[in-house]
Amino acid sequence: MVDEDISRRSIAISVKTAKLSAKALAYVFASVGRKLSKHELPHGKMSVKKLMSHGTAASSIELSCDTVLFDRVARKWNVDYAFYKTEPGKYLLFFKSNQADAMTACFAEYSKKVLKREKSEKLPIREQIAKAREAIKKQEKQRVREVEHER
Repeated sequence: MVDEDISRRSIAISVKTAKLSAKALAYVFASVGRKLSKHELPHGKMSVKKLMSHGTAASSIELSCDTVLFDRVARKWNVDYAFYKTEPGKYLLFFKSNQADAMTACFAEYSKKVLKREKSEKLPIREQIAKAREAIKKQEKQRVREVEHER
């Protein structure tokens, strides 16, 4: 139905273009492009309502980690998804069921990045200094014990 309407409009435009100037023709094509883009489905991150309105079945997974990191990975895999906040720091991640394979690959990369980030997390400088002080105190106690033992 939408395709028939678009083809009728394009035929009507092609008939009328013989009478139009180049500037008017560019204006007409821009307006047709805007109307066509309204019928396209959005991709990437969106609201749950928009995701459900696509007409395909959706699945959900609990996510309790960094959503920004997931956004970066999901953009790479062209996944349509939506977050729903259930508790502070906990989300339900909705995605289209027909994109399950892309979602699996996306989650594999995401989990690798999360694990890598957890391994490489550095302590704040104040905590590093506190640990160094404790290590020095232990060394001093050990030296005192050695000196007392030698006497």
